[in-house]
Amino acid sequence: MYGDKSCNSVFNTIRIPTSRFLSTNTSRVVSKLGDSAAEQLSSLCSKGHIKEAFESFKSEIWSNPSLFSHLLQACIPRKSLSLGKQLHSLIITSGCSADKFVSNHLLNFYSKVGDLGVALTLFGHLPRRNIMSCNILINGYVQKGDLESAQKVFNEMPERNVATWNALVTGLTQFQFNEEGLGLFSEMHELGFLPDEFTLGSVLRGCAGLRALHAGRQVHTYVMKCRFEFNLVVGSSLAHMYMKSGSLEEGERVIKSLPIRNVVAWNTLIAGKAQNGHSEAVLDQYNIMKIAGFRPDKVTFVSVISSCSELATLGQGQQIHAEAIKAGASTVDAVISSLISMYSRCGCLEDSLKAFKESVGGDVVLRSSMISAYGFHGRVEEAIQLFEEMEQEELEANDVTFLSLLYACSHCGLKEKGIEFFNSMVEKYGLKPRVEHYTCVVDLLGRSGRLEEAESMIRSMPVKADAIIWKTLLSACKIHKNANIAKRISEEVIRRDPQDSASYVLLSNIHASARRWQDVSEVRKAMRDRKVKKEPGISWLEIKNQVHQFCIGDKSHPQSKELDMYLQELTSELKLHGYVPDTGSVLHDMDNEEKEYNLAHHSEKLAIAFALMNTPEGVPVRVMKNLRVCIDCHVAIKYISLIKNREIIVRDASRFHHFKNGKCSCGDYW
Repeated sequence: MYGDKSCNSVFNTIRIPTSRFLSTNTSRVVSKLGDSAAEQLSSLCSKGHIKEAFESFKSEIWSNPSLFSHLLQACIPRKSLSLGKQLHSLIITSGCSADKFVSNHLLNFYSKVGDLGVALTLFGHLPRRNIMSCNILINGYVQKGDLESAQKVFNEMPERNVATWNALVTGLTQFQFNEEGLGLFSEMHELGFLPDEFTLGSVLRGCAGLRALHAGRQVHTYVMKCRFEFNLVVGSSLAHMYMKSGSLEEGERVIKSLPIRNVVAWNTLIAGKAQNGHSEAVLDQYNIMKIAGFRPDKVTFVSVISSCSELATLGQGQQIHAEAIKAGASTVDAVISSLISMYSRCGCLEDSLKAFKESVGGDVVLRSSMISAYGFHGRVEEAIQLFEEMEQEELEANDVTFLSLLYACSHCGLKEKGIEFFNSMVEKYGLKPRVEHYTCVVDLLGRSGRLEEAESMIRSMPVKADAIIWKTLLSACKIHKNANIAKRISEEVIRRDPQDSASYVLLSNIHASARRWQDVSEVRKAMRDRKVKKEPGISWLEIKNQVHQFCIGDKSHPQSKELDMYLQELTSELKLHGYVPDTGSVLHDMDNEEKEYNLAHHSEKLAIAFALMNTPEGVPVRVMKNLRVCIDCHVAIKYISLIKNREIIVRDASRFHHFKNGKCSCGDYW
């Protein structure tokens, strides 16, 4: 839930009640001063000029010590614990430390700056506690992640208000105890408390976390009864709930119905489109947002840069990176992490490394992102070295770090090292592997030929197997041409995802390699009966900010004829240097000439040929493909990189392949 940055922006809004209550009461105190003096005191404090404010209004503060509340409030954004303690001493000297209003501000200060120990001591010595005192303490515990203590204070309160319920509901949903949060909301309603915008925002976040569309719609009905549907906080939370639950259209309708939008509403819409895979629409909304006069913030940039990553549009990614720098968002860890991923997925590993090195500190998230980038490009040694540096600096690796390491090992076939990392994750770090971690280990075992061991791991693992892990094993069966195990594994894949064409194609190819034509026929019949269509191989590349897409048999490109002629010349040149088309990999009933033509016109070869025709000599070629690169193309691209003296970088559905001087970074392990 916290990976979703649009959630964080709304939760920051939801945490307002305590400070809102305090600031409202403070304004009443300030009104006792002259208007001019009150404005000056407030202005100095809001700008962080705390000492100047105290010196300028010392006599007024001593005559009315309640004004210390302004100074304490100003210390919170600065996390100025030492200055707050000095003010605490002055409050004691003034003799107003027993005042509920001032005491609550002191309690709020210590709670907000994270010194919960002092806050607890102060709470224990309060001569007169009220609801607000308890609410502040609950918020302090929530801020520390100590929900058990927050619940204890809540349970012991003789009296509560809406802010009390909000504090705990928000805490529960914030730490993904979503069912408990919804249960508390239901209890609150039954006891007759009317929710406000903050309650509803938190509850909707809980529904989003559970992807509970039905419950979310029920809350939506309640929102309309309470007449909060046009409230920005509630509206944005509603839209996020729908989008996170897979109903993008309903979420868009909510955003469009808002009479006004703020940056949070725009971010919710952009993040929703990104989460649902509408990457091009994300870029469109981003441009519309700017035209409408809104300034993107760090939350916006995370979603937009991530969409550039999915599209692998380097030019647009670089442009948005420049805009993030201008907006002052490029130093935010979440944005840096997105930049590392974007440059990596666009084939620019050096730019990923540059973004990482320019970051200050390099926390676990950033290092995990860089390890992932290394792994995606087959640079397993650098990935392992970065992990070892983390251990030396005693940075606590998380499950994402280990997933990146396992993927790097899987990429390069380091079976023993990968299993060592998996065991360390469980035994040394006490982390519970997710299905994605098991998938990497299955890939390692399967590719090394230990198919039965890999199958046994899937069937005995404590997490539920998905279609992807079974498909990973099915791919290994193809590598080792084991049709018998493949048939059994394919049943598991198809049962979980009967409309996934890749599984049928894999099984068909395995049977075809074994010359089991009757089985091939049965697989194809099953596809026809279930109306499953084979996903076409598509490759694309970006030249001068324009994306060009290619597919075998597609003649729609304006340079189609020239491209066909160039490919014929290129294939002849490759043959002169020793390339032999792998016609055995074309599993269709056609003569050798047709098979060679088919191989020559694979989408990645079309894209590479187009790049060679339209880019200057020496410029690296970057191509993306939606499916795995076939064996023949892998061999052919090695020859092309040698003959044309070009670095060719291909991102397929699994990983990156860096071709240079007739070699590939992954060797023959792909």
